[in-house]
Amino acid sequence: MDDLPDKLQKKAKASEPEKASFNPDSGVSRRDFLKISGVSAAVPLIAKAGAFAATGEAPVHGPGKVPVTLNVNGKKLAAQLEPRVTLLDALRDQFELTGAKRVCDRGTCGACTVLLDGKAVYSCSTLAIDAQGRQITTIEGLAPEGTLHPIQQAFVDNDGQQCGFCTPGFVMATKAFLDQHPNPSAEQIRHGLGGNFCRCGTYAGIRAAITQVASNSKTGKGA
Repeated sequence: MDDLPDKLQKKAKASEPEKASFNPDSGVSRRDFLKISGVSAAVPLIAKAGAFAATGEAPVHGPGKVPVTLNVNGKKLAAQLEPRVTLLDALRDQFELTGAKRVCDRGTCGACTVLLDGKAVYSCSTLAIDAQGRQITTIEGLAPEGTLHPIQQAFVDNDGQQCGFCTPGFVMATKAFLDQHPNPSAEQIRHGLGGNFCRCGTYAGIRAAITQVASNSKTGKGA
């Protein structure tokens, strides 16, 4: 600032916010002064937060459990959940729907994929409370009567799984993908399933399974 002209220096200093300064002759220790300053700075923030909550503009949920109702595979499922609980945890721990798998737990591998209003989502990165009022479909919902869905059958036919741990996520991602691209190209298949990873490397079988389902759909053999 010393390099600025006098007028600019005065203007810059005038625009700086006023700061409380420590006076060693005040009889207040430096430690107490810092405590007082911290409390003074926090009071406006606390008051603003209290006023915001009083208006009712943003309802606060939690941190304790709140009632949550989910529509899963056409059924209403209710539970008392903390707002921080993910959809994956709710499905597995509360409703015993264990098809969606926890692998990375950070929304990068796709093993926990479910459908939310027909769109593939990572359930480990979706809050259960935010999924209320929406249609949730899990791998269990594709074969409710025990008969394999055409996509599941195609995975079996083409050896599209090895350890099988990531397979439910791939099947659900494939369902969402084929709903949007019923006759996909090879490039579309690679791109459309890019959010799911198979540690066993069974990608050739998975792509063949998708191609089989698409081909059967054109001939009237698919779902």
